[in-house]
Amino acid sequence: MSPTANWSYPTAIKFGAGRIAELPAACAQAGITRPLLVTDRGLAGLPVTAATLDVLDTAGLDRAIFADVDPNPNEMNLEAGVKAYRDGGHDGVIAFGGGSGLDLGKMVAFMAGQTRPVWDFEDIGDWWTRADADVIAPIIAVPTTAGTGSEVGRASVITDSVSHVKKIIFHPKVLPTVVICDPELTVGMPPAITAGTGLDAFAHCVEAFSSPHYHPMSQGIALEGMRLVIEYLPRAYKDGTDIEARAQMMSAAAMGATAFQKGLGAIHAMSHPIGAIFGTHHGTTNAVCMPAVLEFNAPEIAGRFDRAVSYIGVEGGFEGFKTFVKEFNDSLGIPRGLAALGVTGDKLDDLIEGAIIDPSCGGNPIELTRENLRALFKAAM
Repeated sequence: MSPTANWSYPTAIKFGAGRIAELPAACAQAGITRPLLVTDRGLAGLPVTAATLDVLDTAGLDRAIFADVDPNPNEMNLEAGVKAYRDGGHDGVIAFGGGSGLDLGKMVAFMAGQTRPVWDFEDIGDWWTRADADVIAPIIAVPTTAGTGSEVGRASVITDSVSHVKKIIFHPKVLPTVVICDPELTVGMPPAITAGTGLDAFAHCVEAFSSPHYHPMSQGIALEGMRLVIEYLPRAYKDGTDIEARAQMMSAAAMGATAFQKGLGAIHAMSHPIGAIFGTHHGTTNAVCMPAVLEFNAPEIAGRFDRAVSYIGVEGGFEGFKTFVKEFNDSLGIPRGLAALGVTGDKLDDLIEGAIIDPSCGGNPIELTRENLRALFKAAM
């Protein structure tokens, strides 16, 4: 049985099977009368997108769509999306899809009224205060995968197509006004994408739980998120029509992104430049990097995992958890090393430089340096 609920943490969330039918009401709640649905190229032609556009059309909200979005969206996608938004006279965005569609959609709404370049709002210090908050358009987020959690996030990851660096753009008003989490939208995900996105949610929870920063609420959310992934991802991977498993994974995804307000770490610091340079799937890359990072962080995190892992269904304390992660990856078809994803050693220096400047570094339990990052990348290869 699939659960149904209405939540207002961290924003208004309409959760439950079939709730995509409430999209017109969500538009009204957000004050949107001319929405632009932003998604990625791969999703644009699928029945799930057509059905969503039908819901809008039937309600008199038209069926405007922008889908010129790469798997790792960049500033050129953003420029095109902003142009489509302005040319169409839209007054809000429906960010629809996995991480790429959600991130790019949120940025279209953010940048549509700004006059400065997007890189001026990178998540560095208080750069977000440079933005004109009054012209940020309302956002409705509709995830169609269960991993990134971008639907409940206040930032987007955009790749600089010139430097090949993934940059985090942050503003509090990028948090969507309304989220529709309908697990039926994820039923069509193939097993490999189910695994990769699900392990992205798992990585968010693991890194948030490992972060040294103080945030007890996020700590608890991260722990329960790990438990849900461990219990329900294998079911969703085995049977994509298992709506209860799909719903629980959709919860875990939102929980992971809520929890990582506490911080991320080396897994994401490594994964971001790998994705920017080699175009790898983000969640899958996180999963491949995780065993090496757990080993590296062991001196600082073993104790807290020793106390917690019995709750998430893993025996043997932290050592048992490390073994479990490797076996979990194997059971979900995840490669054992980055080389299997096409990552090559000749770009190691570029990967290190990309990782050392990534904001995720600040949440790692052990300070990251160029030297230990070199060792980490080699261990993950």
